[in-house]
Amino acid sequence: MRGSILVVDDETTIREVVTLNLEAEGFEVVAAADCASALATIEVHPCALAILDIMLPDGDGIELARRLRERTDIPIVMLSARDSDVDKAVGLGVGADDYMTKPFSPVELVARVKAHLRRYAVHNGGDADGCLTAGPVSIDLDRHKVTVRGEDVDLTAKEFDILHLLAEHPGRVYTKAQIYEHVWGEEVFGDLGTIQVHMRRLRIKIEINPDDPTLVTTVWGIGYRFEEGA
Repeated sequence: MRGSILVVDDETTIREVVTLNLEAEGFEVVAAADCASALATIEVHPCALAILDIMLPDGDGIELARRLRERTDIPIVMLSARDSDVDKAVGLGVGADDYMTKPFSPVELVARVKAHLRRYAVHNGGDADGCLTAGPVSIDLDRHKVTVRGEDVDLTAKEFDILHLLAEHPGRVYTKAQIYEHVWGEEVFGDLGTIQVHMRRLRIKIEINPDDPTLVTTVWGIGYRFEEGA
């Protein structure tokens, strides 16, 4: 891993708990209590992943995530006491890769950090090769690019991974738990609502009508599939 884990939270106890758990797993951690300190920190400390609280004294983690995205494509995990789908959608919409609600399990957070770093390393290390074409969707695994009906589509890392998983096996139904385990690289912890949020945003980007999808459809009570012959 190149770089530290950036932890931004104005609650001292949370910063200390997260830092201790990450350091116990061998990670180097740099911590900040507000947006200004976080931005100053990343200027001098290369970061491999950022953990951002949404409520900060001099702004919010949403804006901080947006500003980080202008500088880097490292994984971003949002922390918040708010658990609505709208809040999750906003966080993921600015480029965050994951969203955890407080109170959270430090063990789960560390597991997710490891999974995001593994996924990021794969996408930046050239492990995959070739292109995948499924109906009107073309996925360039080398360049991490997607085109739909000849148009470039800008997907987040998680949206890309979900689409790749489903399009690689047209017609196969994946449960939310299976998607989570494949894409996040770990066993399911708690709420799977993040899958719905990512799926909604993916459909907005690739479907002609996101409310009546024809590429990635819902199999009610089971999960999702990429339609054969789409």
